Amino acid sequence: MFKRSDYFIITAVMMSFIVSAYLWFIVKDQQQAIFTAIWIPSIFTFGIYFKLCALMGLRK
Repeated sequence: MFKRSDYFIITAVMMSFIVSAYLWFIVKDQQQAIFTAIWIPSIFTFGIYFKLCALMGLRK
């Protein structure tokens, strides 16, 4: 059901979340933490786009 690319996207999202939490709670740098947290929806959108392209057969 899941392809390797799906696991890559989920791993990238988890890494972004962990880095964001680290920056917020450990480093106490809220601006960098928020900037890193903004990556999460962008990574999901990137993954959804390529998943839809693959399902519709738009990739060669």
